Amino acid sequence: MNFTTLSLALLFVLIPIILSKTLKLGLEKDTIIATIRSTIQLLIVGYILQFVFDSENMIYIGLMIILMIAAATQNARKKGASIKGITWKLIVTFIFVEVLTQGILLGLDITPPTAQYIIPISGMMIGNSMVLGILFLNRFTAELDAHLDEIELVLSLGGTPKQAIHERLIQSIKASTIPTIESQKTMGLVQLPGMMSGQIIAGADPVQAVLFQLLVLFLLLTTAVTTSVLLGFLSYPTLFNKRMQLLDENLQDIE
Repeated sequence: MNFTTLSLALLFVLIPIILSKTLKLGLEKDTIIATIRSTIQLLIVGYILQFVFDSENMIYIGLMIILMIAAATQNARKKGASIKGITWKLIVTFIFVEVLTQGILLGLDITPPTAQYIIPISGMMIGNSMVLGILFLNRFTAELDAHLDEIELVLSLGGTPKQAIHERLIQSIKASTIPTIESQKTMGLVQLPGMMSGQIIAGADPVQAVLFQLLVLFLLLTTAVTTSVLLGFLSYPTLFNKRMQLLDENLQDIE
């Protein structure tokens, strides 16, 4: 594909704009902005990755991963602004997910220690971790707000913060991981995953493409559960003071 053929694909952007205009949905501006931003960002990333791949310098690889974590943290922290210290909690979570997944991949020699493998896989894992973090934070704060009286009742009866928050925490973790688990149940039947489709289009052997896709699916499953669990257990203690009282100001609705 070249820039000429890509420009023809802008027809797929024009269709939703026409529909939005016709039905007065008001999505034209956001659609155009999203298209322009994604095009510029991806082109810049493409040239940067080409440089990093050619250099094969671990310093550049590390800088790319740091940039991914910083961007993911900046985006996700907005959804958890009501939780004290959410920024460092997200950073710790993303770093842990990255170290865990890459540690297993490289430690067991599942993938080679090259930029071609490390950066794309890291991007998928950190990106998925960011989405799961946002899902968890949204559900967790909603659960707390809806069951505030129940939590305070447990505390008033002598329960610990962990006992008071346990059910809400578990429900939030389960709810945030359901999309990942459910999507994997129909993988290959309802949809062909992006990585697998990309490899097949590029001319790779379909069986090899399936094997790499399965690797990614297994990684995404670990990322989903690990992110929700770690972020949850890092977050809930900051909702209480030293006297084991619930801090109501932490339960404000997320903007």
